[in-house]
Amino acid sequence: MGLIKDFATSLVLGLAIATASGAGAQTAPPPSDATVDARVDALLGQMTPEEKAGQLSQYFYFTQSPRLATAIERQMAAGQVGAVLFTTDPRLVNRAQRIAIEQSRLKIPLLFGFDVVHGFRTIFPAPIGMAASWDPALVERSQAIAAREARAAGMHWAFGPMVDITLDPRWGRVFEGAGEDPFLGAAMAAAQVRGFQGPYIGAPGHIIAGPKHFAGYGAAMGGRDYDEAEISDSQLHNLYLPPFKAAVEAGAGNIMAAYMALNGVPAAANRWLLTDVLRKEWGFKGWVVSDSGAVASLVTHGVARDDADAALKAFRAGTNMEMIPPGQSATMPAVAAAVTAGTLPVAQLDAAVRPILAAKIRLGLFEQPYVDEARADAVMNDPAHRVAARIAAERSAVLLRNDGAVLPLDRTRLRSLAVIGPLADAARDIMGSWVFDLNHPQARSVLAGIRAKVGPGVRVDHVEGVRIPPRLHPSPMAALERNKPAPPPLDETAGIARAVELARQADAAVLVLGETQEMSGEMASRATFDLPGRQRELLDAVTATGKPVIVVLMTVRPLTIHDSKAPAILDVWYPGSEGAEAVANLLFGDATPGGKLPYTWVRSAAQLPMTYARLPSHDPAKADQRYQEASNAPAWPFGFGLSYTTFAYSRLTVLTPKVRPGEPVSVTVDLTNTGSRPGEEVAQLYLHQRLGEASRPVRQLKGFQRVALKPGETRTLRFTIAPADLRYWNAAQRDWVAEASPFDLWIGGSSAAELGGSFAVAP
Repeated sequence: MGLIKDFATSLVLGLAIATASGAGAQTAPPPSDATVDARVDALLGQMTPEEKAGQLSQYFYFTQSPRLATAIERQMAAGQVGAVLFTTDPRLVNRAQRIAIEQSRLKIPLLFGFDVVHGFRTIFPAPIGMAASWDPALVERSQAIAAREARAAGMHWAFGPMVDITLDPRWGRVFEGAGEDPFLGAAMAAAQVRGFQGPYIGAPGHIIAGPKHFAGYGAAMGGRDYDEAEISDSQLHNLYLPPFKAAVEAGAGNIMAAYMALNGVPAAANRWLLTDVLRKEWGFKGWVVSDSGAVASLVTHGVARDDADAALKAFRAGTNMEMIPPGQSATMPAVAAAVTAGTLPVAQLDAAVRPILAAKIRLGLFEQPYVDEARADAVMNDPAHRVAARIAAERSAVLLRNDGAVLPLDRTRLRSLAVIGPLADAARDIMGSWVFDLNHPQARSVLAGIRAKVGPGVRVDHVEGVRIPPRLHPSPMAALERNKPAPPPLDETAGIARAVELARQADAAVLVLGETQEMSGEMASRATFDLPGRQRELLDAVTATGKPVIVVLMTVRPLTIHDSKAPAILDVWYPGSEGAEAVANLLFGDATPGGKLPYTWVRSAAQLPMTYARLPSHDPAKADQRYQEASNAPAWPFGFGLSYTTFAYSRLTVLTPKVRPGEPVSVTVDLTNTGSRPGEEVAQLYLHQRLGEASRPVRQLKGFQRVALKPGETRTLRFTIAPADLRYWNAAQRDWVAEASPFDLWIGGSSAAELGGSFAVAP
């Protein structure tokens, strides 16, 4: 049965990948660089400075804002709009495109961009959850499907992936990233770019990727969104920049500059970032767009006198395109005025416009600018996409605790189940943040998924118990995200009592707890990791009944739950459109958890910022004793995650114990499924450089493999440590260095792996 299921799953995923990639379609080969350059030159030769500056302007275009829309349409007709965002209705896309093409002088089509963060109509798990899969191939397939749906609606470009590293998950946008580690973050960044773009920019069924937010946004002080980031050279190069570099190397066509100031210099006007690093050092050939309002906000930062000064400073630093929020005017006309006045060379303006026009040519927009409105819904409702979303949700879940093998639940013995909690019947919250009503996403609740799974043979009782209080400050995305209406008042004291009563009457209780979807995302930072509202009181009361209690967590943060007495804790993040089915499969053993934590699960927010890859510092033996009144050890380490089976590592062999500089190191290890159920393990390789001109982290991830094993099966895994994995940025030398040194290595199921070995790089 398992082999048949695995074959069916592979077949459906294969079909999803093929359709997402446009496989089988008869399309022309991509145009050559010479052809694109010639067409761009021809267009630039005909354009006025004002039309060129128009290509550097991107506007929000909302149907619910008719006056704004009318003003933008006039600019479209004048050829002074280069791109549009947040317009996903194919009819409105075509309407705007017709204005730009049929009424403007040069008939240059528009680019349509959108925050395709973790799906379009089919919603995949939150990106932090996808990172928890430790499965780049899965992530690539998922974003390919998201791209296919977005392109069918007329989108050409994603404002994603978000590849910011953060050591402080109080920051709300931890939702969108891959956690704390640059090696895992780089793998996820590259996979998403490949998924969005396909084999080349303009591939059928694909869109341009726009990694964000360049750079250091995830280091916002105190985890407070929009606050400044102060990052040392060492941290910037070794921690925060590698995922962006991986995205550029994967071919990303766009980069989004961040809102905040990096070491005092706003990112949108940071020439060192946008020109010296991105273009000169990394060879980036695409275009840079500001985050929303980030150019005009240079005035707020105090680095520009007015909007015109802000435009010129951002432009000269390397920002190609301004994202203009509703109610603000474009600043880029100041660039055209400077060219006309002779204070800015026209060649600089042409260089900024060139990659934008090239993208439109490569996407085929001059030949096929319009959306096939009749086909859009069929693409977005492809059943294969939902299957892929379910598999992604199953593979993203992390089992944090399973005392007494409470999970999986045995349907043959279960007669009654209590499903409790404020998120148990929350179909909207299961999808998470960055999900928009205008794309018509759909999902069922965990309660509905459980009831569908067990059928009429098991009595399933439900009570909300308590309610999660609303945010103190409204979400800035509330107008665009689907939000449920306000529920009637709830007597929470009576609700907790009723929950206890149902738990006592049931064979087991499932508590679905965590944070509502609006509690993560942009401007959604939190000061603590406490379960919001009276959820902890509910949890403790139900656990005190002595019945088997399973906590299903919906969150992107390390909520303080490690000290509860709940025997089983399953973190499902925000699992997406098929989250209900995935959670039910996981609870009843039709799927086995195999995800691993993409960040260190701290005991409290007071420990932050925190990372497993800390420096040895003074007296490393007492690293867990830094606080007087509490342990500094995490609740669960980076890379941790249990399964319904067990695994053992043995026979670690360093095949190349001594290498010369520039040579790879090969390592093998045996991995055995020592349990009675099939399962998947993520084998992780960590390194420590013992000697160097700078102190090196106690451990750093440098390799991982997700492996499926049958009960009793052993597989020999091979890891290759590339020379690049042994380099680091030395702040004193202000360069990348690779030093002769002994190296320690460990392989295991988390950053606490104990099976170790060593090798040496010779002088």
